[in-house]
Amino acid sequence: MTVTPEITALCVTAASIGLLHTLLGPDHYLPFIVMARARKWSMSKTTVITFICGLGHVLSSVVLGLLGIAFGMAIGKLEAFEGFRGNIAAWLLIGFGFAYTVWGIRRAIRNKQHSHHHVHSGNMEHRHEHAHCNEHAHPHADGRRSTTPWILFTIFVFGPCEPLIPILMYPAAKHSITGMILVASVFSAITIGTMLAVVLLTSWGVSFAKLGKLERYTHAMAGAAIFLSGIAIQFLGL
Repeated sequence: MTVTPEITALCVTAASIGLLHTLLGPDHYLPFIVMARARKWSMSKTTVITFICGLGHVLSSVVLGLLGIAFGMAIGKLEAFEGFRGNIAAWLLIGFGFAYTVWGIRRAIRNKQHSHHHVHSGNMEHRHEHAHCNEHAHPHADGRRSTTPWILFTIFVFGPCEPLIPILMYPAAKHSITGMILVASVFSAITIGTMLAVVLLTSWGVSFAKLGKLERYTHAMAGAAIFLSGIAIQFLGL
């Protein structure tokens, strides 16, 4: 395949937009960082979940762009549909974040430490503290059979890559289909790579944070972060 100067320029643009598009959108990494901390995901599990969700995120827009080009759809119609998908993704983030926050608060309340006073033979007394809710109180706390990764995947499939189709794919398709695929591949690789870099580096740093008594609120804080991320996307246009 001969790469023309125009395709080269579009590839450079795709890399730049992919990087900025990801860094400026907290929804691309925040859900994975807070969920990995709250649910104690390993780095390998965090990597796999982030990669799969990122792949679903970019492929949904790539497939839509390919269909639009194949059937000669106007850019305006595709942009309108991408906007519709974006609204759905934002509201799914808001709904999931809110529900997870409520569940996290309930779990934290049930997990509150309290003491018991015991008197043994010989008038020996002692107290011990414990919580009735531990990790076993939620059978999916370690991620087995958990629906959380699938919920995140669904949200990311609905989430559009707004600049991909009108700014990159359609202009590239005017030169060649292979050029368009190359441009879309560069954008996808940079987007997913940036997601992984931010998520893994931040998760590694966050793993050293000691929350003490606030540890039992990690699920509630994770839900609140996702909820606020959805709010920022839907109402602030981030």
